[in-house]
Amino acid sequence: MRILHLLLSAVLLSFAAGSATAQKPQWKVGLASVKITPEAPVRLAGYGGRTKPSTGVALDLYAKALAIEDENGRRAVLVTTDLIGFRAALAEAVCGDISRKTGLQRKQIVLNSSHTHTGPTLGLDSGSLGFPPEQAKATVAYTRRLQRQLVELVAASLKALAPARLSHGVGVATFVMNRREFTDRGVILGVNPRGLADRGVPVLRIDSPDGRLRCVLFGAACHNTTLTGKHLEISGDFAGYAQQHLERTHRGAQAMFLQGCAGDANPFPRGSEAIARIHGLALGTEVDRVLKTKLRPVRGGLKVALADVRLPLQPPPSQAQLEKMTRGGSWQRFVARRMLELSRDGKKPPTEYATKIAVWQFGGDLTLVALPGEVVVDYVKLLEQSLGPQRLWVAAYCNDVFGYLPSSRVLQEGGYETRGLYAGGIGFFSPRSQDVVVKTVKQLAEQVGRPAKK
Repeated sequence: MRILHLLLSAVLLSFAAGSATAQKPQWKVGLASVKITPEAPVRLAGYGGRTKPSTGVALDLYAKALAIEDENGRRAVLVTTDLIGFRAALAEAVCGDISRKTGLQRKQIVLNSSHTHTGPTLGLDSGSLGFPPEQAKATVAYTRRLQRQLVELVAASLKALAPARLSHGVGVATFVMNRREFTDRGVILGVNPRGLADRGVPVLRIDSPDGRLRCVLFGAACHNTTLTGKHLEISGDFAGYAQQHLERTHRGAQAMFLQGCAGDANPFPRGSEAIARIHGLALGTEVDRVLKTKLRPVRGGLKVALADVRLPLQPPPSQAQLEKMTRGGSWQRFVARRMLELSRDGKKPPTEYATKIAVWQFGGDLTLVALPGEVVVDYVKLLEQSLGPQRLWVAAYCNDVFGYLPSSRVLQEGGYETRGLYAGGIGFFSPRSQDVVVKTVKQLAEQVGRPAKK
């Protein structure tokens, strides 16, 4: 009897030890947050018709970092910001400073922005901003301060690495509305209830080993533009209010918003700070609901890849066509004017635009695709068809916001999203750019070991 008791005890101890091993966290996560609200009035970004600096603060802006490390010591850092977006030159300057400070490689860093249109304009060259001298000076001063803040933010997140467990789920954002309205005058910026939209709300829950919520990373594919050009108060719009709601609901946890393929989607309705709060509360409440459901575990390890890609541009229109584009209400007049200036100077426009695409793989459980630019919703379906629809999170506005990244369908239909490059280059994207993006993402996914499409 005593021998049987000893054997039974040994079996139970062995089971307990195996269970403890199975429960051992496979990740380390470090978090950091910094307020990036301008300390003085600045020109706001996103609506060209505004000519006055900000008049106050409705909601503070933040930059937040999530550093992650797997069991093999492989690291990466995601930075989310309540800003309109980083142009390539600024993003590379920031990432270069981060690399020198922390030793991270460029492929280990992703910068994402919520695309709020009630945040500051960014720029380091006062002469290129087109603002009065004092306003330009304020913009440059803010941007330089932001650059330093982001470097320290990432360094702080790496120092805070601690054991964590990850899990993943998806909710629904009901206020996301396709904005490509078809009329007798063509495609306009409006409301299209029957249009394509990604209403998914991906959620990554990060817990301490004892089950305490440390961070929630969540997304939506919707222009962060409940507020319009008439608004001059600084605000993170609905994405800022959603983060605020979650951090108030879960004291001590960090909430981070990761913008999706929002190029052709707006919040509905829109037009006031009160509506921005409503959308933010709705999104935050939905994320909170997902947090309480049975989520899928995200296991190690971590693999990241980054590719420099060259997206083909259309051959330049004729001079007569360009001159026609500069007149009337053409959304392409900005690029047309720049191309005419090149022609008058005897220069040829570029044939491609260079940018970056990243893919992160979390074991076999989750793939994060980080696309640049204002990406239209078609790319979600295109990547699902290429990689499979499961365990896939597609983000946009990452590392480089140069303008809209239209699909071949959108280019054929026309509309605002075909307006061309408004930053970092000159030209209109070719339909072939879609194939380059999808092919590059597929190659990166294979490189980091995403399970084959079933």
